[in-house]
Amino acid sequence: MSASAEQVEAAFHDSKLAQVVYHDWEAETYDEKWSISFDQRCIDYARERFSAVAGTSGWPYAKSLEIGCGTGFFTLNLMLAGVLDEAHVTDISAGMVEAAERNAARLGLGISGEPADVERLPYDDDTFDLVVGHAVIHHIPDVELAFREMLRVLKPGGRVVICGEPTRYGDWVARRLSRATWEVATRVTRLPGLRAHWARSRQELDESSRAAALEAVVDLHTFDPDTLARMVVRAGGAEVRTATAELTAAWWGWPVRTWEAAVPAERLGPRWRNFAYRSWLALGMVDRALDRVVPDELFYSVSVTAVKP
Repeated sequence: MSASAEQVEAAFHDSKLAQVVYHDWEAETYDEKWSISFDQRCIDYARERFSAVAGTSGWPYAKSLEIGCGTGFFTLNLMLAGVLDEAHVTDISAGMVEAAERNAARLGLGISGEPADVERLPYDDDTFDLVVGHAVIHHIPDVELAFREMLRVLKPGGRVVICGEPTRYGDWVARRLSRATWEVATRVTRLPGLRAHWARSRQELDESSRAAALEAVVDLHTFDPDTLARMVVRAGGAEVRTATAELTAAWWGWPVRTWEAAVPAERLGPRWRNFAYRSWLALGMVDRALDRVVPDELFYSVSVTAVKP
């Protein structure tokens, strides 16, 4: 599903509409765009991100809810990892909920999906043992209200785990690396001798430009880890903890993602993708060592967890 220039223009003036338009538009191609899969690579990633901030006790959680589920990446990989049992998913985009349900069916997993705004969750108090989200709260206008809603639907003693949110400094660096990579890639691939095989069509580039314009509207926040923790405390969370990840891995990963988006997909085969992924993994190991000496606000992503009293 594509978005017209008129829809993009309207979305600039309505944040909630922007979220729906952008994510409905992206639903069909989101997994390919972000290299989302449901294999050992992404199972390991989801398990590691979850356990790094929330530990491994309580697995499997009996009844979970994901906010901003997208195509099901976090919930489905956590189910495959043995972290979750009964799973429910929501997203403000009906297209994303449908994509998540299709992925679940293909994997033979049962989930219950419902389009919903996290600022007004359609569930009773004290319903879930766990609420999760991945790369979602930076899209929400009122983040503290969203945490109040997440805590409201948790049972007493239940846990909320939100992973993969952009930090202020990490996002600043990533965006500049991405813009520079896009500029270089689109210029170089238009050179004689490269244009025929490496340049994307003008229609594809225009489509990417409209997507980028909407991304600027739907990405509302970046976070300082300490400030995020205090927000969750104000919302009513207890035992609040944050964890950060990706420093050099983000400096490599974002230009790689941008390069992959700037050239025709068929030009990049499995050998390239394996090299890019292995390099990202190696830098992640470097980052885990740097975590002991580098201030947490310099890393690209932050995760947070809390317990409902």
